[in-house]
Amino acid sequence: MTPDLATDLGFLKLRNPVLAASGTFGYGSEFAPFMNLAGIGGIVVKGLYYAPREGNPPPRLVETTGGLINAIGLQGVGVEKFAAEVLPGLRTIGTAVIVNVCGDDDDEYLRVIDFLDRREGIAAYELNISCPNVKKNGLCPALRPDTTRALVARCKAASRRPLIAKLSPNVTDIAEIARAAEAGGADGISLINTLLALAVDADTRRPKLANTFGGLSGPAIKPIALRMVYQAASAVQIPVIGLGGIASGVDAVEFLIAGARAVQVGTASFVDPAATVRIVREISAFCERRGIARAADLVGTLRI
Repeated sequence: MTPDLATDLGFLKLRNPVLAASGTFGYGSEFAPFMNLAGIGGIVVKGLYYAPREGNPPPRLVETTGGLINAIGLQGVGVEKFAAEVLPGLRTIGTAVIVNVCGDDDDEYLRVIDFLDRREGIAAYELNISCPNVKKNGLCPALRPDTTRALVARCKAASRRPLIAKLSPNVTDIAEIARAAEAGGADGISLINTLLALAVDADTRRPKLANTFGGLSGPAIKPIALRMVYQAASAVQIPVIGLGGIASGVDAVEFLIAGARAVQVGTASFVDPAATVRIVREISAFCERRGIARAADLVGTLRI
């Protein structure tokens, strides 16, 4: 019997637990030549500020052992172009569309949400309060529980759609931050965002990135992500979406076992453009081999 991969986040039902992560999948249409976009649970589109954003100057990508450091700087088309030119196509794909919402300050987050609230075809917002690769030495609202709670609360009050708070790994107590997001009214949380990192050119003795610091992603961060997903899922009642170094179906299953109800696939899409649909197949194959009827039955089954 084919395993049931249907995923219920409470605020959103998905055909399977695999989402394409923001920042690594463009706006979705870029990957249409490589895969059937309707075959994944959903797409989290590139982060949107209100106005278009060029991002950081190059070089802004550096490969590392088992990972990638990026300092893209949240380059994006802005909400007006997104709504006029991108969103109409996304509505036809047949999978959930989640918009990653950004802001240079609290008011910009609210402006983006207000604009998008008046457009159809969006299932939820992912509030990006944790990106470390903009020009603030990694500072972001998700580093403190008070700023996390306050911003989530303001955005939730202003939004007519479910709100997922994307959390940072660059903290000492992820459970405390997760509880703050829940207290602010988040419908769910996603974690982890990238780890603040530095790459050095030994010959020039200069940073390899023009921005100096960037965000580390890829397989190297998976053990950290798993630990934080487990800690966050143990601390809150709202759904957790896990991400960080997922490159295979078994990787994704590990996150479900740790407590995530769904997962996001990021850096793996650079290596294999069809990674998301492959991972869906591999989750199904894992469940079938082990006689697991529903992928949801794996969630939170870690034995400690």
